Amino acid sequence: MTLPPIDAKFDTINDGAVRETGAALKPKHAATVIIVRTDGPQPRLLMGRRNGGHAFMPDKWVFPGGRVDRTDYDAPASSELAPEVALRLTQEARHPRPARLARALALAAVRETFEETGLLLAKQAPERPGAGPWRPFLAQGALPDLAPLSFVARAITPPYRPRRFDARFFMAPAEALLSLDRRPDCGELDEIAWVDFQEAMALDLPNITRFVVHEIGQRLAETGRPAPFMRFLNGKRHLTHL
Repeated sequence: MTLPPIDAKFDTINDGAVRETGAALKPKHAATVIIVRTDGPQPRLLMGRRNGGHAFMPDKWVFPGGRVDRTDYDAPASSELAPEVALRLTQEARHPRPARLARALALAAVRETFEETGLLLAKQAPERPGAGPWRPFLAQGALPDLAPLSFVARAITPPYRPRRFDARFFMAPAEALLSLDRRPDCGELDEIAWVDFQEAMALDLPNITRFVVHEIGQRLAETGRPAPFMRFLNGKRHLTHL
């Protein structure tokens, strides 16, 4: 596979197993989901534009996602991750309970998709109480649906960046959404759109997002691809597969 160019600002790197400097921040676990529509002449991806006032990647077009919250570890779900997806997520997890982390990552991706776009990757369920950031989601009469998620890629922010994330990228079909209609008064992204691959590549993307767009295109054409894992080791960009 020929990788698209990735500059230092958005490279992925050291997961803490090899420490570059004593001052490097420990990356926080984060998750993103790429929702794909195939009901038109070309596959389309759900993307959104970040607010220009954000300190992190202002005005960039991204996939919905964010950091894992402590409530993601215990949130309810209507279905669980496919066993092979859960297993791949545990590889090089660097966590005392990797299976629990794998589930939390998937739940974070689903929750953040709702918070940022107003769309529910979920099944209908009775409304129920929830804690913290899960309260608005569960109030919609829905439970997260994890079974449609596949594992696409992992990337870790360089140690010299002021904010570091150990991000896992998931993919899910748009058919897994409860509806294509956004919930009212939801959505943190300034603008969201369904874009084909050519349109996506023309947007103002972080380079790691551009890399993942390329990977999604390859994955749709070739099932069973391993997930690339991008990081830095010993000061050099390092690519392995999970």
